[in-house]
Amino acid sequence: MTGPEIQMQDENWASNWREFPWWLVAIIGFLVVMIILIITDPEINEAFKFIIPGIWITLQITLSAFALALIIGLLAGLGRISKNALIRNVAITYVEFIRGVPTLVLILTLAFVLVPTISEAVGINNRDVSVEARGIVALAIIYGAFLAEIFRAGIESIAKGQMEAARSLGMSYRQAMQYIILPQAVRNISPALGNDFIAMLKDSSLMSVLAIRELTQRARLYAGSTFRFQESYLVLTFCYLTMTIVLSLLLRWYENRLGKDAR
Repeated sequence: MTGPEIQMQDENWASNWREFPWWLVAIIGFLVVMIILIITDPEINEAFKFIIPGIWITLQITLSAFALALIIGLLAGLGRISKNALIRNVAITYVEFIRGVPTLVLILTLAFVLVPTISEAVGINNRDVSVEARGIVALAIIYGAFLAEIFRAGIESIAKGQMEAARSLGMSYRQAMQYIILPQAVRNISPALGNDFIAMLKDSSLMSVLAIRELTQRARLYAGSTFRFQESYLVLTFCYLTMTIVLSLLLRWYENRLGKDAR
């Protein structure tokens, strides 16, 4: 083997070494260690059994809130680009208001101020509204503002000529938006929507302030009753990290597939 070939091999090896996902190896190592401890350590196993049922509440809240947030975000995003000054300013006010207040403060305000106000306005007893419903509404309204900006950017990324072409073919503005613009925009912004879904999954831990028995609240209850803080919060970290890593890898696979399809 000649000198240049050896040098090229060394450069390729060095490049592969640098680009290898060592971060993923480290995280998988932590998860493997935790799985071993959950199986072999009685105290960690006990904490895991108490905390893990909360995963279903966490997923239920996240999926429900994200579905509602998509609707709110789409409407607010369309409002952000509306030619109607009133609609546009209402949408901008909503987005800027949500972005200007801490998430925890918004959750408390929406759950204990907005939801009771709306309940009384429509004739529903405030006590009949569950804390889970309050949490879902709060997360949906909060993330609707962030999704609104994503939808707005996605719509504006589509060439204006496509709207003009659709209108020239006799389509109404609504038809052009529904059949031409939005399908392309959603495809472009789907990775960003995936990132916000993962962010919402993590922020669902804030539902513990409403005493909803999701993962974080169950970990707090277990730690408070047994004083095993180390075991409780290691298991909690393991649960969230497992979910977010799996979702992140799925999202990366989807992004790579989109890139290949675009070629």
